Amino acid sequence: MIQNKPTTKKQLPFKAILLDMDGILFHGMKPIDGAIDFMQAIDHIPRLFITNNPIKLPNEVADKMEQIGFNRPDKKEIITSGEATAAWLAQQKPNFRFFAVGAEGLHKSLQRYGTADKENADYVIIGEGEGIDYSAISIGINLITKQGAQLISTNPDASVDAFHNGQHTTMPGGGALVAPFVVATGKQPITIGKPHALLYDIALQQLNISAKDCLMIGDRPDTDILGAQKLGIQTALVRTGRFAPTEPLPDNVSIPDWDVENLDQLRNEINLD
Repeated sequence: MIQNKPTTKKQLPFKAILLDMDGILFHGMKPIDGAIDFMQAIDHIPRLFITNNPIKLPNEVADKMEQIGFNRPDKKEIITSGEATAAWLAQQKPNFRFFAVGAEGLHKSLQRYGTADKENADYVIIGEGEGIDYSAISIGINLITKQGAQLISTNPDASVDAFHNGQHTTMPGGGALVAPFVVATGKQPITIGKPHALLYDIALQQLNISAKDCLMIGDRPDTDILGAQKLGIQTALVRTGRFAPTEPLPDNVSIPDWDVENLDQLRNEINLD
């Protein structure tokens, strides 16, 4: 295991925490061992949950966490890539028009700030979940090539983990679902989710804290850790998700500040008790 930097119990080397959820706190509807205790141990530390998953609304994510045994977080503490996409687009163009492909949660997030319009959309927004088919691809590529709509991707994940009836399965992520639009139009999307900066920037602004004073806890070095490192955020890779304890880091990812097998080990490493 990688040598981690020493800390003391008297003062933590960070003032706030950003946490991924899938693979860190739970798998499907089952909390990961030690996750509930870890969340209780950091209850006094300012924190936000940031996720590339745009499928559910923040209140739905909070409902799920409460249902499986966590203290229910305030929905304002949860930033999904769908919510971040909608908020960022509203800054770029108030009352924007959009054509979106993805689950209902993405559509609801966008409807808070904009109006669905498959005839004259300003943005073609690709998320995750059901909704992509021949018709949707055709509408999207024509909005981009003929109407000048900007292609937006909520997140770049090629694939994501899911659990059905307690069994692990792999599903297409936002990166896979936006690919047909990229190939058909030759246009690259603006991407909101990790490892791109926008999702982190929104979280840091909400916490009103500098990058160097924040810790990102994630299970994917290619998204959670890489994106945080680029901004100077401290990083903790927790290997309870897709990334196995024995797996080497990708070449483009620097050694995290902490590299641990589970949240219990991280709790001990940073002296939370």
